[in-house]
Amino acid sequence: MARFFNPTAFDADTWAQTFKAAGARYVVITSKHHEGFAMFASKASPYNVVDATPFHRDPLAELAAACRKAGLKLFFYYSQLDWHHPDYFPQGTTGHASERPAGGDWDRYIDFEQAQLRELLTHYGPIGGIWFDGWWDQKDTAYRDRWRLDETYRLIHGLQPAALIGNNHHQAPFPGEDFQMFERDLPGENSMGFNKAGVSALPLEMAETMNGSWGFNMIDDQYKSTATLVRSLVGAAGRNANFLLNTGPMPNGELQPENVQTLKDMGQWLKRYGESVYQTRGGPLAPRPWGVTTQAPGRVYVHVLDWKDSPLFLPLTQTVKKATLLRDGSAVTVQARPDGLELTLPAATGEAMDGWDRVIRLDLGP
Repeated sequence: MARFFNPTAFDADTWAQTFKAAGARYVVITSKHHEGFAMFASKASPYNVVDATPFHRDPLAELAAACRKAGLKLFFYYSQLDWHHPDYFPQGTTGHASERPAGGDWDRYIDFEQAQLRELLTHYGPIGGIWFDGWWDQKDTAYRDRWRLDETYRLIHGLQPAALIGNNHHQAPFPGEDFQMFERDLPGENSMGFNKAGVSALPLEMAETMNGSWGFNMIDDQYKSTATLVRSLVGAAGRNANFLLNTGPMPNGELQPENVQTLKDMGQWLKRYGESVYQTRGGPLAPRPWGVTTQAPGRVYVHVLDWKDSPLFLPLTQTVKKATLLRDGSAVTVQARPDGLELTLPAATGEAMDGWDRVIRLDLGP
């Protein structure tokens, strides 16, 4: 299919501006997925977007320049498993129908992987980090511990000391990793069946799709509502995690219109309520059935996601100087109780955004 891949409508600046308007602070782009095709100019293999397609352009170079212009950090997703490379052997749990030879030199494959990582870390300017995937392909084989991760992680940190390393292996973080990600689950949850690792003390991230697919899927029209995605974003923030929202570009290089609209709507929400998410940490209260809290120095934000009654009790012992509704700054009544405080929640306005998450800002005092 590489011979037919020609995304002539790709415009890196349009992408970057769309992501910026959505409220994103960083972007993760696939540099190589499990099928082994490099979406960048690679001298390590001719199986890449510049040499193997009629497109003959390096979209990662264009996106790197666009992200720098827009003030966005750029991360590269990189698949450690490879269904195409002749030296990815033995095969793990996937790729057995890929019609490639049943043989190869594992260490030569790791050398190839490191050569491509070196290209990614030296040809595109400062990189936010590397987002690994595919380690799990060998987790039940004798090659589970032969990825040479220590060596690979030293290579990355040596070339770009500020680059963050994460690995979607669904295990407790390994030495050298800088953040822990959770695929389609909030930290501590496991609806997908593979997020069994505990929540570490590292920075956290939740990755989620807009429908049921990671890549473009013409027949998958089961789009999550903006309300659902905002609630996931807030749920992640209340659990001390970033939110990584996926879009699968169309074959012509454009972003899917349905996803662009959702990103625009989320950006509008963040313009109004972003202070309760950006540069915050999980709040002083653990997540509750009604919602979550986030916090910043001197402030606590109460995110009411599902609560029908007006009074809401919070087991908070801090002194609250002022409580306001973040949507308009109006006062919220606070009643001190021996075991905490009670908020009298104003009624929802009926505006869609207000129904997604009622946010109350508590300013703390001595």
